[in-house]
Amino acid sequence: MNPKPSEVFLSHSHHDKRLTIRIAGELRRHGVPVWYSERHLVGAQQWLDQIGLALRRCDWFIVVLTPEAVDSMWVKRELSDALIDRKYNGRIVPLVAKNCDPGALAWPLTALQTISLRPFKTGIAELLRIWGIPYRP
Repeated sequence: MNPKPSEVFLSHSHHDKRLTIRIAGELRRHGVPVWYSERHLVGAQQWLDQIGLALRRCDWFIVVLTPEAVDSMWVKRELSDALIDRKYNGRIVPLVAKNCDPGALAWPLTALQTISLRPFKTGIAELLRIWGIPYRP
């Protein structure tokens, strides 16, 4: 069992915004703080700087895997940053939301255990189990 995150960075394609909001809502409902770009970046803020600050501040990294995420330059950049940051060693969680090839996004993902979000509640329960948090329906 791992320590509960102080904050999770939730990397995703903007095409998967609804799903990302749903994932973040479930994590927050279970007491896990989450950062993701659509919620936190507004107006003229320097969003690239905000992403960098969030990556430095968060202690867990979750990537929502869909074909759109695999094709996203920004998801690739965020994941690349997490993969080279030692604090994320053993703290990167690939969530498979749709059939896709995680290795096409970054080859190291093929060595990590993935969690399927199909069905959604089962996947969230498995994710929470990493931190010893019981799923509450």
